Amino acid sequence: MLGLACAGDLGMLARMRWIARIFLLLATVPVVARAAILPEAVAVVYNSDLPESKRLAEIYREARGIPEENLVALALPNKPDISRQEYEEMILKPLRNQFDFRNWWERKVDSGGLKLPVINKIRVMVLMRGVPLRIQPTPLPAVEPGAPPVPPPSDPVGVRDDASVDSELAMFGVEGLPTMGVLANKFYRSDQSISDVGLPFLVLTARIDGPSFATCERMIRDVIEVERTGLWGRAYVDIANKFPQGDAWLEDVVKANTEVGIPTVVDRFNDTLPKNYPMTDAAFYDGWYDGHVSGPFLNKGFRFKKGAIAMHLHSFSAEQLGDSEKNWCAPLLERGAAVTVGNVYEPYLHLTHDFGMIQRRLLSGMTWVEACWMAMPVTSWQGVVLGDPLYRPFRHLSGTGEKLEEDLPYRALRAASIEWGANPGERRMQLEKASERMKSGALTEAIGLAFLGDAKPVEAAAAFAKAKEFYKDPADQLRQDFHLIAMERAANQKDKAIVGLREALARYGEIPEADALKGWLDILDPPPPPPAEPGKVPPVEKP
Repeated sequence: MLGLACAGDLGMLARMRWIARIFLLLATVPVVARAAILPEAVAVVYNSDLPESKRLAEIYREARGIPEENLVALALPNKPDISRQEYEEMILKPLRNQFDFRNWWERKVDSGGLKLPVINKIRVMVLMRGVPLRIQPTPLPAVEPGAPPVPPPSDPVGVRDDASVDSELAMFGVEGLPTMGVLANKFYRSDQSISDVGLPFLVLTARIDGPSFATCERMIRDVIEVERTGLWGRAYVDIANKFPQGDAWLEDVVKANTEVGIPTVVDRFNDTLPKNYPMTDAAFYDGWYDGHVSGPFLNKGFRFKKGAIAMHLHSFSAEQLGDSEKNWCAPLLERGAAVTVGNVYEPYLHLTHDFGMIQRRLLSGMTWVEACWMAMPVTSWQGVVLGDPLYRPFRHLSGTGEKLEEDLPYRALRAASIEWGANPGERRMQLEKASERMKSGALTEAIGLAFLGDAKPVEAAAAFAKAKEFYKDPADQLRQDFHLIAMERAANQKDKAIVGLREALARYGEIPEADALKGWLDILDPPPPPPAEPGKVPPVEKP
């Protein structure tokens, strides 16, 4: 008994020394300074006919210290969709009047005849749940009987006036702009804060909205809490190989995460992640291209880490925000994500948010709203930014902030990336020593993922096997098996993968995450079709 106690004391001492070293390494890293978006530069818009909308606006104002006079009440219909005329009469014109009355901007007519802001005190506008979401397309004129069919437009974007309310409001101060098609976003690809770059004619919009007011309030409070510690955890990127541009964005997320030490699970199979995939410690999720929520998020017990960033690229990801089982934005927020982005109507891929750019701008210290608008090429279109616009998830990437025990493995990975970023071999050796000292499944799995990224399958397999020993949660252990089976599947070793899936199903069959094994088995070894009923003739397929 004495020997065990001494060994435990020595192990704890070694672990504490490593923890101290992590904090020492991180403490030497300079913090990136970014121009802050001041609370005085934020306007909060709510539906005055909906008491909960007003209450939500007050909660957000208090959380961010926004002046009370920056609340803007609009009498609006309690519905997500409005016509172009309703938008102009109930939102556009009243907002312009409010900005004039409050002396928030100064507008002049330019040489082209456009009236636009040349000074603007408001840089960010937040729309609360209760403000309509979508501007419906103006109905086309009726076709006369017997008239020849109208050919499809050569430019399908330029003939549309449907849009998200949020995107339309980004340049609401400019009068004389066309309502059809898109407008260029002059903040696109910027690497300067909106506080520094100018652009008084542009207001960055975001929305705190979701399936319920309780979800919206949770979104606000979560990011305030997480900003005290920083966002630490594991990333999951599901690259479904749909179109090269979207795949490249997700590959860039993986690359950006790898550069700073965020452990990232990557799925590059054509099918999206299977039902109930064991996604634990999920602080980041990027994927595409299912129409409605699927995969890990069908598990009733799944929850993102507090403050999580979760995005799924789909044409109608934000078509509605009230049903937590349809599309993507509402389900991701309902399952604990703090922020997301989406589209309300078909946007076309090249006119949507670049996920890789969002991640890189966030890592550089930008706020959520700035990162999202830097990654969106157009305004007056379909995109929406959901969540607290002032959220800075990586404000403590240098190692500052409150330290939580659960974040320690991820802080260790960041510290190793900083100290030995130019020496991968030394970094890996130091992490292997740390994982042994700490008996950390998270650290060891991260080492395996790094080996996998470096195309070293033998070393990766050994790390995943070791991580499985360290992990106590069966879902975490199952994910290590998934890594190994995925390696076999990627190497076209189908028979081995099927055997691995069946063996894992026998081990984990009782936990909800085992459904993911069945999902892959249905793909690799689909069951035979059911036998025809007696007396029934099977239908003949048409050629």
